Amino acid sequence: MSGKMALKAVLFDLDNTLVDFMRFKRRCSEAAIGAMVEAGLGMEEEKAKGILFEMYEEFGIEDQDIFGKFLKKVRGNVDYRVLAAGIAAYRKVKAGYMLPYSGVRETLIKLKEKGLVLGIVSDAPRMQAWLRLAEMNLLEFFSVVVALEDTGKLKPSNRPFKKAISKLGFKAEEILFVGDNPGRDIDGAKKMGMKTALAEYGQTVEGKSSPDFVLKKVNDLVRVVEECG
Repeated sequence: MSGKMALKAVLFDLDNTLVDFMRFKRRCSEAAIGAMVEAGLGMEEEKAKGILFEMYEEFGIEDQDIFGKFLKKVRGNVDYRVLAAGIAAYRKVKAGYMLPYSGVRETLIKLKEKGLVLGIVSDAPRMQAWLRLAEMNLLEFFSVVVALEDTGKLKPSNRPFKKAISKLGFKAEEILFVGDNPGRDIDGAKKMGMKTALAEYGQTVEGKSSPDFVLKKVNDLVRVVEECG
């Protein structure tokens, strides 16, 4: 790739790029609903699941008070016995599902061995982003983490990307961005001048984009980085 700047850093989206977040969220939420039904929710389980996931679409998948809002919607008040049962069940399942995709740790080690600086640009709230990295035992790999509170803007706004570029101290052309969302991740990073790789293995949102690379599995990233020079 003669005439192009050498790659110095790789930025990652977090959810569905490093971790199968939607699988994790569904399993935890299903467990929570099941526990709330057993605790006296007074609603058929499948109907309750449907309402909860509609509320995720309305309030956002990261809403930290979603179960309280759910109970107010379906019962008119928050029964703390039912709420506690749901939260406890969610947390128990969370420990078993907050795992990185197969090959993530191995890939990150290889990237670090190549001297690359690694970072995260996530739409998740700051504490949740850091917690996910800690729960997956990946904290050691990332020098830069940009989360929602750092700019107050969601991707594809240029502000999260600009913040990350500033923290890294490199030119946009020297950075590869890896993400699963064509619109938010790939289009947002390309507009900033970064190289882009679509994490097709974790893609849950359809959309037209023109990534520089497509990753069928996490490990493909090592080859991509070598191609970038």
